Amino acid sequence: MPRENRPLRIGVGGPVGSGKTALVAALCRTLREELSLVVVTNDIYTTEDADFLRTNGVLPDERIRAVRTGCCPHTAIRDDITANLGAVEELTARHDPDLVLVESGGDNLTAIFSYGLIDVQIFVLDVAGGDKVPRKGGPGVTRSDLLVINKIDLAPMVGADLDLMRRDAATVRGDRPTVLISLREQPDAGPVVTWLRRQLRRS
Repeated sequence: MPRENRPLRIGVGGPVGSGKTALVAALCRTLREELSLVVVTNDIYTTEDADFLRTNGVLPDERIRAVRTGCCPHTAIRDDITANLGAVEELTARHDPDLVLVESGGDNLTAIFSYGLIDVQIFVLDVAGGDKVPRKGGPGVTRSDLLVINKIDLAPMVGADLDLMRRDAATVRGDRPTVLISLREQPDAGPVVTWLRRQLRRS
């Protein structure tokens, strides 16, 4: 958990298109009236994710910082965290936030954050990847503090068995929590916000 006198830092990772940026946007919209928030996004070459957050007005522009990794996203969140750590510390010094969200660029099931950068981490999957993905495991699935299976409204269209995904996630994760959501149907990301508030109380 976070050291004293610093904000809680939460990493949000997952494959391309799983809904990481949409989740970060939902968390900002839901919590911005009660918490001071800042966001760091990661993209290999562009500032696409940060631009999306700014365009949608989820936070003031100065509270969003884009990191161009220039390499595989997991390198910048796990192996050499210098650029991300600098962005987090700069935003923290400037805005004194309660919560820092660090969004990884899209990566595979092995992508996890260094605990030198964040305190707890969320890993996002989506049902369009197939209901086999949770049982494939990988550190992102098995070791994240919260697994989010997103876009459950698409399950009938892609033939995904949500009960199977839930069971497989429980098998590979043990006691670590998993939530199934549709940000289209639950734009406030309610189950994730409930979990996040527990992390804030613990910190």
